[in-house]
Amino acid sequence: MILRAIFRQFLQIKNFAHANPNHGNHDPMPGLRRNVRFVRADFTAPGVRANRGDVRVANPVGSFKPQAWSVAARSNPAFAVSQFDLSGKTETYEILRHPDGGRKDVLRWAVQGEKPIAELEIYRPGGELSQSGPPIAEIAARMDPDGLRELQAAGIIDSKFGPVTLLGLSDRDGDARPCLGFIKGFGQTNLRISGWSCQGDTLPARRAAISCILDRLILLAAGNDPKMAELFATAELKRGNCLPASAAPVTSADWVTGAQDPRLRGSL
Repeated sequence: MILRAIFRQFLQIKNFAHANPNHGNHDPMPGLRRNVRFVRADFTAPGVRANRGDVRVANPVGSFKPQAWSVAARSNPAFAVSQFDLSGKTETYEILRHPDGGRKDVLRWAVQGEKPIAELEIYRPGGELSQSGPPIAEIAARMDPDGLRELQAAGIIDSKFGPVTLLGLSDRDGDARPCLGFIKGFGQTNLRISGWSCQGDTLPARRAAISCILDRLILLAAGNDPKMAELFATAELKRGNCLPASAAPVTSADWVTGAQDPRLRGSL
């Protein structure tokens, strides 16, 4: 009889293991309430308060970090600049790869221990292209890392790859730096050639130096890219004589190929 009455009392308790174990008769061990160090860890009702240190707010946007380019030390050079005369300058070749498939072959010429005097980048984009900024902005950052000068149009030169856009840096007073950038895109081949050069004492000489770099650019290995092989094979048929920068003739300064900013188009 007594046991049956006790059992009926247990059945009348709602939510026996509820979230308030220290509430009067509902507490199965009221005598242990005072021993906090013993009880709290085992008899506190489960909830966020007890384990809030393990809870983190989901923020998929804030935790996203763009993938970075990395040096591909085991990749073989795919391009070369043949018979390019930069006496006293050392050529370096660096290959960068992106996790989304892009590849950059970067050639630089510099005196040992000094900043490069010229740079040539052959870029084969991958999926990362949609996340990158404007190509002209990238060239400006490579030419002027401090970002203190403005990038302006500097005319067009001819090369074995066809017309190539030139870019120049000038400060706010309009004084041009002795360096020129260049960019040439090939949509069907998924290729972009860009770079800059500070070689030459005069503007015509610097234009000729860039033309010479491009005319001397050759393909070593196309891999499985027949369009790349066709592009360079066709361009090689149009290869001209690479004159020394000092012997470069001064071309007519019309609004398309002139060395100065094309006034009708303005600055980029």
